[in-house]
Amino acid sequence: MANELSGQKIAFLVAPEGVEQVELTEPWEAVKKAGGTPSLVSLESGQIQAFNHLDKADQFPVDKVVAEVPSADFDALVLPGGVANPDNLRMNDEAVKFISGFFTEGKPVAAICHAPWTLIEAGVVSNRTLTSWPSLRTDITNAGGQWTDEEVVVDNAGSNTLITSRKPDDLPAFCEALIREFAADNR
Repeated sequence: MANELSGQKIAFLVAPEGVEQVELTEPWEAVKKAGGTPSLVSLESGQIQAFNHLDKADQFPVDKVVAEVPSADFDALVLPGGVANPDNLRMNDEAVKFISGFFTEGKPVAAICHAPWTLIEAGVVSNRTLTSWPSLRTDITNAGGQWTDEEVVVDNAGSNTLITSRKPDDLPAFCEALIREFAADNR
């Protein structure tokens, strides 16, 4: 079980600030434990500022700048939530292009909490079933997606696998599903 993602490079796309720390760190540790290599991709070099809800938490070093690295360099993508994080990402053309690349290339993507905002901006939720923080329900529906209130949803209806969850309480199911689906996609 410790080598399910051996040899896989997993991008974690995060804005310079606003990411919900636990939605970054728990999937990151799950990827490492499964033998994958996580990489923190952001809009600029340096450090990103994580948050515990509205309170500043830890800082993490950026591995790659989104404008300088193609999605083709990675096997899968994780989009952590927080309110400000995806709101900042969806306003950045390079970030949206990076996300779109995973769908074009048929690679798995996992998004939690408010992160589906970036999927909406990338135009990839139409005819897909997903979940999110409840306040995104109307946004997802208006973008042509089917919203459901479940702790984790795995949708294989498109060119790739899309894994989504609602909130930090769903992290155990989210991490289990993303490891399972990322490993299955690499077989």
